[in-house]
Amino acid sequence: MGSILLRTVFIYVFLLVIMRVMGKREIGKLSIFDLVVSFMIADISSMAIENKEEPLITWISPIILLASLQILLSFILIKSERIRNWVDGSPVPLIENGKIVDKNMAKLRYNLDDLLTQLREKNIPDVSDVEFAVLETTGKLSVFPKEEKRPAFKEDVRRDLKQFRMPIPVIIDGKVQEEGLKKLGQNRFWLKAEIQKRGLKDFKEVFYAAVNYEGRLYIDRKDRPTR
Repeated sequence: MGSILLRTVFIYVFLLVIMRVMGKREIGKLSIFDLVVSFMIADISSMAIENKEEPLITWISPIILLASLQILLSFILIKSERIRNWVDGSPVPLIENGKIVDKNMAKLRYNLDDLLTQLREKNIPDVSDVEFAVLETTGKLSVFPKEEKRPAFKEDVRRDLKQFRMPIPVIIDGKVQEEGLKKLGQNRFWLKAEIQKRGLKDFKEVFYAAVNYEGRLYIDRKDRPTR
């Protein structure tokens, strides 16, 4: 037992040094490569503690090698944009000019629930309030609200405000949300008429539609396939 405890303390201190040498990038930003290295180091460290028959150098050597590879790659990524894009990927726009880029959503296997969740986490309840949204290489969503939706002081507001409520989805990926229509006291005929006003003939042409607390209907049509 004493041997395992001593090995545990040593590995703990050793990993603190290794992670410090590898840099704060490991804490603030985990790319795919960083994640793989972290998992491998964690796995090797657990084996170093459990296999007390093996000398520590047997397990320390591959950890040092992994850390060295990570540091080397970090320097290469600084110098080469092409390799950086290959390893870390590049930011992908999910909303451009207030329009959901559904081909990028499909490419990333990123669904509407994911997008709406991340927007709500940034206190943005309505897609129509967003000018640009970019999925960063870290998996975080950077959101840029429309100019008129940017935060303002209370004294800057010169109109009566309606009571806020979350937008109610009425179409998601071409499918009518009956529960949403019921909450609004509306039906498919009303929804059909509204989308026709926007030049759309069928619900299947709509990627996302929702009614906000001001009663405005936001419609995001599906991207037309490119030939």
